[in-house]
Amino acid sequence: MKKRIVEGVEVEASTGNVFADLGLPNADKLKIKSGLTVEITKAIRERGLTQVEAAKRMGLTQPKVSALLRGEFSDFSERKLMDCLNRLGYDIEIRVHPAQEPLGHLILTCA
Repeated sequence: MKKRIVEGVEVEASTGNVFADLGLPNADKLKIKSGLTVEITKAIRERGLTQVEAAKRMGLTQPKVSALLRGEFSDFSERKLMDCLNRLGYDIEIRVHPAQEPLGHLILTCA
C-alpha cells in the first residue's frame, strides 16, 4: 500500500479490501461475506421486514438475523448467505473466467 502524509498524519491507501489491509487470513472470503451481508441488510430494509419476518423467510432464527444486521457474519458460510438472499427474492449469478494473474480472486459485484 502506498503511504503519504496528509495534514501531518501518515495515511495508507486501501487495496480495496479492508480485510486484506488488516492482514486477516481468507480476506477475499471475508470481503464476499461482508458484501452479501450488506445486501441482505438492504433487502430486509427495502422490504420493511421485521427481524422475525426476515427470519421466517430466510430460514433463520430472529437472533441470527439480529447478528447479521449488526455485521456479525463469521458463523455463516457464503452459501448460506446466498441462500438467504435467494429467499429474500434475489437472483445470484456466478461467473467464472480466466484470471489475469496466476492466482484468481473472489469478487462480489452487486447491481
